[in-house]
Amino acid sequence: MADTSTFTCRKENTQSFRILCHERKRLQKQVNRANNVIVALMDEYFSEYDEIWEKVTEPTSREIMRRYPFPSDALEARLDELTLALRKVSNGTEGRVRAEALMTAAGRSIGVTEGKRSARIRLLSLQEKLEFYEKKVAAIEDEMAAVMDDLELGEILMSMKGVGPVISAVFHGEVGEVSRFDNWKQVRKLAGLNLVEQSSGQHKGKTKVSKRGRPYLRHMLFLAGQVGSLHNPEMHGYYRCLWERKNNPLTGYQAFVAVGLKVMRILFHLAKNRVHYDPAKALGPVREQQIAVLA
Repeated sequence: MADTSTFTCRKENTQSFRILCHERKRLQKQVNRANNVIVALMDEYFSEYDEIWEKVTEPTSREIMRRYPFPSDALEARLDELTLALRKVSNGTEGRVRAEALMTAAGRSIGVTEGKRSARIRLLSLQEKLEFYEKKVAAIEDEMAAVMDDLELGEILMSMKGVGPVISAVFHGEVGEVSRFDNWKQVRKLAGLNLVEQSSGQHKGKTKVSKRGRPYLRHMLFLAGQVGSLHNPEMHGYYRCLWERKNNPLTGYQAFVAVGLKVMRILFHLAKNRVHYDPAKALGPVREQQIAVLA
């Protein structure tokens, strides 16, 4: 007879992860919204600002925005003052070169000059809102990591390089107990990443991803494809193989989806068999040979 207390505990863990995952998703939307509004506001008043920082809301850029958000602020400051400010907020990683670029961009700016007082208040308010929600997201992720650390499954899933607490928590929360699945294709269907044919009557249309599953699981698997392609040597090689092969090469987005599916398949195998990640078994001899040819 099955141990009902263990089963209840597993269900409790799964539900806890689902709640945490969906709360993180809700908070992340607020982070993204604040980011987008800040970028839009800066584009209106200092349209050249994104030439200085590729990501307008990165930490160093934010601190400079607090002090010199508009072209007139940068132009009124001395070069030495800007340089010193940049060195201070970036812990010495940036300085005079960035300051000169900022002043040059400010000198040729075509941004709006009216309503700066109100825009400054709005910008500071948005930065405070962004930081508030970022702290909330970080707290949720810390809780995810704490719960995963208490589970044997967490150690197993995170034995794969590129899979951290968030990805493993979403996988566990959205998929649940993997013993209820016979194979990984059922999890793929749950995520809505199975292929379907668009057809009507005698007409046969194109084959596409169904997207009839759990959107958050699908989203996180795509992120797992991106992260894995960057930080996992085997998944990086797999991504390059899909992207650079001569016959039917995939686009960058398609390759990330394919790598995400591979990560999902591996995570399913690890969870199902309670084994740790083995780099030597991640791809198989045929794929390894293809990667070796490209290399």
